[in-house]
Amino acid sequence: MDRTADPAAEAFNPWSVVNLVFHHLAANGLHPTLGTAGDPGAPAAELLRALGIEPAAEGDRQVSNNVRRQLADMRAAAFHGGPGDARGGPADAADGPDPHER
Repeated sequence: MDRTADPAAEAFNPWSVVNLVFHHLAANGLHPTLGTAGDPGAPAAELLRALGIEPAAEGDRQVSNNVRRQLADMRAAAFHGGPGDARGGPADAADGPDPHER
């Protein structure tokens, strides 16, 4: 099954894998070093692909989508009075008086 063709396919930053493995090795008393044996990003990306996850520099798409939704809700609450308001821009004259205007 090729999940990379699916726009909703899971994605993750390969450098996060490198960081996780590096810290895990160090926590177990080993002494990993970066740069002496080459770039670990490419093998980390291959590991993600082998696990059915698309390597992506922007990181986990699910996290970034959740952040976008949360920011949209915050904008809606700040400018229109409630989450889920899709207008997304500042209130205009049709929305009533500006509460910041005196």
